[in-house]
Amino acid sequence: MALINHSLANFIAKRNNVKFSFEFFPPKNEEMEQKLWQAINSLKHLNPSFVSVTYGAGGSTRERTHQTIQKILTQTALKPASHLTCIAASKQEIAEILHNYWQIGVRHIVALRGDMPASSPNYQLHQDGYQYASDLVAGIKDLAKYGINFDISVAGYPQKHPQASSLEQDIYYLKQKVDAGASRIITQFFFEAEDFLRFVDLCHKNKIFVPIIPGILPVSNFAQVQHFAKMCDIAIPGWMFELFNNLDNHKETRQLIASVVATELCRILHNYGINEFHFYTLNRADLTLAICHLLGGNIS
Repeated sequence: MALINHSLANFIAKRNNVKFSFEFFPPKNEEMEQKLWQAINSLKHLNPSFVSVTYGAGGSTRERTHQTIQKILTQTALKPASHLTCIAASKQEIAEILHNYWQIGVRHIVALRGDMPASSPNYQLHQDGYQYASDLVAGIKDLAKYGINFDISVAGYPQKHPQASSLEQDIYYLKQKVDAGASRIITQFFFEAEDFLRFVDLCHKNKIFVPIIPGILPVSNFAQVQHFAKMCDIAIPGWMFELFNNLDNHKETRQLIASVVATELCRILHNYGINEFHFYTLNRADLTLAICHLLGGNIS
């Protein structure tokens, strides 16, 4: 017990330098709008480095994303980062969106190629658009000649992008995004620290040295997480199935276990020098708030 307490004491003593950022998605109706703002108002006291707002497949949430970003700018002191995809948009449309964001005060873009619309399996990229996220990053950086100089984040995949043939190939394309001007990498969610640490090592071997922020998904609903993982081709370790087995009707127990799992993942990464975490909140604050408090966040 003395060894356990000593380890915990060391972690608590070092946790004050931990930074957070949060992802939200734009609401579809008034009820979801209220839940989103309950989450934002709960988490803003943690002084996140930034908060990001997602952008639906094929740009399907463009207006709602813009409205959410604008409301964050006008009603809070938070620094919003807008997701921006190049699927279904021309270069001119992208430039107009970016000029608009700059004018209202957005200074951070999460640049993504984006998913093909599920309703159009044979969808073709816009003939006058950007084909890859690296092209989009280069296009955003090109606006610097007009005095528009965005901070740019891009996505990384510790278990590789579903469409990549190998992790090595995926990192090759990731380096293109960084070389085009990205200033940080935010990873897809994962559940084993080894996956992230291996990914970081491979990035460094390929001369990628921008900050790499681990994406953390608290497991509030295990069935939902399984669905997300299947869509993103992410492996869920067997021990998680055992931990969450038969807990569908035991919300409080499930929440307690979920907070322990996510906190332990962050603690292990922190021991390896990782001091910043990006939380996929799913527009809910409770789990993320508890985990961040355990990691040293001030929730007063």
